[in-house]
Amino acid sequence: MDMSTTSTMAAMTGMDMTGMTTSSAPMATSSAATDMGGMGGMGMGGGDTCKISMLWNWYTIDSCFLAESWHVRSSGAFAGSCIGVILLVMVLEALRRASREYEAFLIRKRLTSSPSLSQVRTASDSGESNDKSVTALTQPAPCPAAVKRQFRPTLFEQLVRALLHMLQFAVAYFIMLLAMYFNGYIIISIFIGAFLGAFVFSWHNIALPGEEREITFCCG
Repeated sequence: MDMSTTSTMAAMTGMDMTGMTTSSAPMATSSAATDMGGMGGMGMGGGDTCKISMLWNWYTIDSCFLAESWHVRSSGAFAGSCIGVILLVMVLEALRRASREYEAFLIRKRLTSSPSLSQVRTASDSGESNDKSVTALTQPAPCPAAVKRQFRPTLFEQLVRALLHMLQFAVAYFIMLLAMYFNGYIIISIFIGAFLGAFVFSWHNIALPGEEREITFCCG
């Protein structure tokens, strides 16, 4: 009686353990499948990955530039990015024009504040207008020894010049970083921005021979 009871209890215990093992296996399998599915959704989802290549490419959707926040998720956003790149290159050309204009402003300011330089400039212009020969036009007027040919900008003027240079350097650096993504559309946008920037900000008068020339500090 005791032996049969013991064998019966052992058989029942083995059945319970087998049942527990059998029932726990599907639960572990389903849990692992759920974890794998979650990892696949995060790592292989089309809207959460950036397409970046160091070779020439034509990526549009899911392309990223400079930062994780600049993640293009639609065609409209990519078109806006291209327009932004064009404007950025035009800003660079505008800064270059601003730097040249500021240099010319400093020269005009110096000429206005120094009567001797203005008199030399006026005498040189009148001499050129009276003499019609080609030799007189090609030979510069003699420079008085007392006239200074250069000047040093003030501290504030130099700060402005340095600021314009820094802005040009920073914008050009960002443009270089954008070009390093080797995206064909972005590079074409850079070229278009350079063309439009030169067209708009380099449109100025060009001096003819014998006419108004560039202001210098050696008799015109």
